[in-house]
Amino acid sequence: MSAPASSAPHFAEATTRTDLVDWGVQSDAIEGVSHSSGRLLYKGPNNQPESGLWVCTPGRWRLSIPRDEFCHFVAGRATYRSDAGEVIEIVPGTCVLFPAGWTGECTVHETMRNLYMLA
Repeated sequence: MSAPASSAPHFAEATTRTDLVDWGVQSDAIEGVSHSSGRLLYKGPNNQPESGLWVCTPGRWRLSIPRDEFCHFVAGRATYRSDAGEVIEIVPGTCVLFPAGWTGECTVHETMRNLYMLA
């Protein structure tokens, strides 16, 4: 099910859709092999902004957020730990704005589903 042509790109059934694209394994793995899939909803000029749906299986990896990223987690469970020691527990319904330059680790405990927007 692809997003219909519209002046307002949108997904139907974003929290349950299964027609996802394989985005491969998560790089910078520390533990396990997290596998990503998703759907791109919109990508603007020079890839800004970008928004879509991301699904990721359990594992642990390093990450560095290149641009401001808003995430609305709608399924699963994960822990984000910043290099400064801050801990963000992710459960369904959690919204997070990761500022550009945020670095740390992500541990996915249960496959998570995230609606995101990169500014």
